[in-house]
Amino acid sequence: MKEMYLIKIGEISLKKGNKKMFERVLKQNIKAKFKGYKNTVIIRSGRYYLEVEDCPDEVVSRNLGTTFGIVAFYKTLFCGKSLEEVAEKAKKIAKANLDAGRGNKFKVETRRIDKSLPLDSYGYSAELGGILLDEFSELKVDVKNPDWIVHVELREQGYVYGFGERGAGGLPVGTAGKGVLLLSGGIDSPVAGYLIGKRGVKLSSVYFHTPPFTSEDAMTKVKDLAAGVAPWSGGMKLYVVNFTEIQMLINKSVSPEATTLHTRAAMMKIAQMIAFEEGAGALITGEALSQVASQTMESLRFTGSMVSLPVLRPCIGMDKEEIIKISRKLDLFDISTRPFDDCCTLFSPEHPLIRPGFEEINEEHRGVEGLDELMKKATTGREVHIF
Repeated sequence: MKEMYLIKIGEISLKKGNKKMFERVLKQNIKAKFKGYKNTVIIRSGRYYLEVEDCPDEVVSRNLGTTFGIVAFYKTLFCGKSLEEVAEKAKKIAKANLDAGRGNKFKVETRRIDKSLPLDSYGYSAELGGILLDEFSELKVDVKNPDWIVHVELREQGYVYGFGERGAGGLPVGTAGKGVLLLSGGIDSPVAGYLIGKRGVKLSSVYFHTPPFTSEDAMTKVKDLAAGVAPWSGGMKLYVVNFTEIQMLINKSVSPEATTLHTRAAMMKIAQMIAFEEGAGALITGEALSQVASQTMESLRFTGSMVSLPVLRPCIGMDKEEIIKISRKLDLFDISTRPFDDCCTLFSPEHPLIRPGFEEINEEHRGVEGLDELMKKATTGREVHIF
């Protein structure tokens, strides 16, 4: 069975000279979400219309609800533009709302794009409201605080829709380039991936695995997080880098209180190598200012100086409760809190360096002999998983 959905956009509508590019990418992203179903996407006057065949409602909700660039979507009935034809569809919307127990206070909102029609927008709303009152005795008009709304758009044909769902907002993934997310097993980095995806960045990710110190359960945890972020990013490529030799070299070569900082520095360098291969323009981390010792201004200056690409930190000004709230919304919190630690946690010193001297810590990092060779080896031997 063929169903139609009217899709509303937000921020894209504010674009000017390059609006067509944003519209084209969003159309591609919508079609990609429904590639297993026969579908058509049409753009008209700032509206998207999706026709899809034999697709369950829950699949439509999931696919459109995780597509950045969409602010709302509605299952829509289409018809001719005569009052009688529109009224028949409006009755179906009203009955569906009444049957669902959404209340009995309603209003009709009409957008008459076709100026050749005999009534204006208010006239259609008034006529349709009267017809619905005659049809359903329990209805009451309430234009200020309705329980539900019958929406009517009169364009090249009539579109009638009622209860809809909120979209994710933001910009279409792919309109702001590519980025590589440093994905740990914690709460913050998946949230960072979601937030930067909302700004139009297409993501790949990298995870640093240190067997036997980190377990296969820790690896599974990160894979599940990548799979959870993937719908928001239009798919996700996860690079798994074996970090054990690098971690051991750092631990025996630097002062104990600085091990986390040198570990983070090596991770940034490897992530940038992968980013260059991917054609990515930035690295993304889940760092939040002063949350832990490696995220003070001085520490971030050092680790950020290891790479030439910009480092985007969308969680930088957020507190932990704000990050956890988003993690729960994404259904990722329970995965992130599985009791399997990553290498940063396992090798964290008892008294970490909080405010490193920039020149001193750089000199210590340059003194780790053989580090560059091990990083190249680890990057070449990485595994790749697609979600």
